[in-house]
Amino acid sequence: MIIDTHCHLDDARFDDISSVIKSAFDSGVQKIIIPGADINDLPKALEIANSNENIYFAAGVHPYEIDGYDIDILRKFAKESKCIAIGECGLDYFRLPATDIDSYKAKQKEAFISQIELAVELGLPLIVHIRDANEDSLKILKEYESRLVGGVLHCFNASPILLELSSKFYYGIGGVLTFKNGKKLVEILPKIPLDRLVLETDAPYLTPEPHRGKRNEPAFTTYVADKMADILGLSRSDVESITTQNANRLFGIQGER
Repeated sequence: MIIDTHCHLDDARFDDISSVIKSAFDSGVQKIIIPGADINDLPKALEIANSNENIYFAAGVHPYEIDGYDIDILRKFAKESKCIAIGECGLDYFRLPATDIDSYKAKQKEAFISQIELAVELGLPLIVHIRDANEDSLKILKEYESRLVGGVLHCFNASPILLELSSKFYYGIGGVLTFKNGKKLVEILPKIPLDRLVLETDAPYLTPEPHRGKRNEPAFTTYVADKMADILGLSRSDVESITTQNANRLFGIQGER
């Protein structure tokens, strides 16, 4: 069985959500976690999680959505029984403004640290988004590492320096592993401890081969699992067992809540 640890089921593109969920479970997906991205989407994520067994959500604000950041709203949703993490939160410097770059980065850091502190306060794991911001992200996470119960580097970007976090963090591996331009991730994958690997889709984004160009779905985790097994010299069942145990341990979801 597989756990999709990062799937945006609250995205408007999933207007056929019932069939998407059924297809996922029929394909061997056991559980799905909906990460927070836009604070305005949290009510929908909560509704989906409460309406379906083995679907959970996280309360968080993506670095591109921090204009709507509100710690009180986040704390409210984070205390729901089906909320199993804080995030996705982090730093993303891929699209920098033409001016006031320092203040833009500072604003992202402020929201990131606020969410880290919420995770510490509530004893919840952290779902982290890092893009073109490895050094700043590592510095912040190192500062809080000892106080966090754990976390996952979502869509792990294959940065060697982020392997320094492997004593506390897990590494989310998704469709990029199947891409022709995903060589860096293929090369670094064997360097990640097996007990720190989890599967994800980031659906509806980052659709794996052979379905690139189409909407991604949690059922497509199977392609990532196959590629991971091939690279690591493991059986598909071994990959499923290892990553499922890891996800259950990180998020505390051994049984339905």
